[in-house]
Amino acid sequence: MRQKTPIEKITAPVHKFIHQEHTSGIVLFISVVVAIIWVNSPLEHFYHALWDLKFSLGFGAHILDHSLHLWINDGLMAIFFFVIGLELKREFMAGELSSLKKASLPMVAALGGMLVPALIYFFINKGTLSEHGWGIPMATDIAFALALLSIAGKRIPSSVKVFLSALAVADDLGAVLVIAIFYSSHIALLPLTIGVWLLVILLIGNKMGVRHTAFYLVIGFGVWVAFLLSGIHATIAGVLVAFTIPARTRINEKSYADNLRKLLLNFEQAMPNNSTLTTPEQHDTIEKIKKLSMDAETPLQKVEFMLHPWVAFIVMPLFALANAGIVIGANFFSSLANPVSLGVTVGLLAGKFIGVLLATWLMVKFGAQLPAKSTWKQIIGVALLAGVGFTMSLFISGLAFSHPEMVDQAKYGILLASLLAGGLGVLVLRKT
Repeated sequence: MRQKTPIEKITAPVHKFIHQEHTSGIVLFISVVVAIIWVNSPLEHFYHALWDLKFSLGFGAHILDHSLHLWINDGLMAIFFFVIGLELKREFMAGELSSLKKASLPMVAALGGMLVPALIYFFINKGTLSEHGWGIPMATDIAFALALLSIAGKRIPSSVKVFLSALAVADDLGAVLVIAIFYSSHIALLPLTIGVWLLVILLIGNKMGVRHTAFYLVIGFGVWVAFLLSGIHATIAGVLVAFTIPARTRINEKSYADNLRKLLLNFEQAMPNNSTLTTPEQHDTIEKIKKLSMDAETPLQKVEFMLHPWVAFIVMPLFALANAGIVIGANFFSSLANPVSLGVTVGLLAGKFIGVLLATWLMVKFGAQLPAKSTWKQIIGVALLAGVGFTMSLFISGLAFSHPEMVDQAKYGILLASLLAGGLGVLVLRKT
C-alpha cells in the first residue's frame, strides 16, 4: 500500500469532507448565514459596497462594464448552469432520465411541482406589478435538498435519493426553459447569430471527433459573451454549450480492460532499476496507460468531474453571499404581509408539496411504480424537501424584478419557505 505523504495526512480530513454528498449543502447554508449576519451588522455598508464594485472586460469600444454582483449572477452562474447542462445530458444518455420508464415518474412529479406553485403565486399576485414573478417558487435547490435528505437518516433507500435527484434535475431543466423563454430581455439579432454559429462550430467539432476540452471551453466562452450581448440570459449559453460536449468513449469497456491487462503485464515484466526514477520502458508503458484511460473516459464526465468542486465550493457560495443578504428587523414577519412574499412562501411550501405529491399519486394510479423499497411517507418527505428552492429561486427573483423592494420581498418568502420546507421534510423522513 502506498504511504501517505505528510501533506496528504494533513489534507485528508478536508478531502474527505469535500467528497461527502451533503457537504456542498452545508457550505451553501454557511454562506447564507454569513450573508444574513453580515448585512444585519454594522458592516452592512461594506456588504453593499463590495458587490457594487465595477469590473470591466473587453477592449476598445467592446467593453463589458458591470458590478461584481452582476458578474457573479451572469458570469459565474453560467458555469453553474454549464454543469447543470452536463448533468442533464448525462442523465438523458445513461441516467435516471435515459428511458421513458425511468424518467416518467420524476419528470411528471417535477412538472406538477412547477405548475402548482406558479399558479398559486400568479393568483395571489394577479393584476399587480409583481405577477411576473410566478417563476420564483417553481425551482428546487438540488444541493440543499440532497444535503437535508442525507441528514434525515441513513436508512432511507437509495432509490428515494435517486428519485429526488432525478426530480431536481428535471426541475432544473424546467427552470432553464422558463428563464430562456420568459425571463430574457429584448433580443439583438447580430450577437445572437454569432452565438448560434459558434454553437454550430461546437456541434461540428463533436461530430468530427474533437475531444480536447479546451476547444469546447474557449469557443463556449465566445457563446457566453454573444448571448450576454444578445439579450437572451447568458446562463442559457452554459446549458447549450454543455450539450455539445462529447459523451462517448473511444473504446468500449472490454477493449479497455484487455489492453490495460497487457500494458500492466508489460510494466511488471520491465526490468526494475531499484531507483526512485522509472526506466524508459516503464515510462513509455505508463504514458500508454494514460492515453488508454483518456480514450476510456468521456469529455463530458471529465469536465463535469473537474468543475463540480468549483461550482459547489466557490460559485454557489459566492452567489449565496452576494444574493442572500436579507435585513431581518423586529418587523420581519409583518414585512411578509405582501403579495410577493406570500406568493413565494405559499408557492414553495404548499405548492411544491401538493404538486409533487399529486403528480406522483396520479402516475402511480395510472400504473407507474414508486421507487424500490420506498413508502408514501418517504415520498411525502421528498415532496416537502422539493420546496427548498433557494439558489434557483433567488436567481429567478433577480431576473423577474427590477425593483429592489420586490426582490427583497421575494427573498423573505424564499428564506422562510425554504427553512420550513427543509425542517418539515427532515422531520417527516426521520419518522419513517
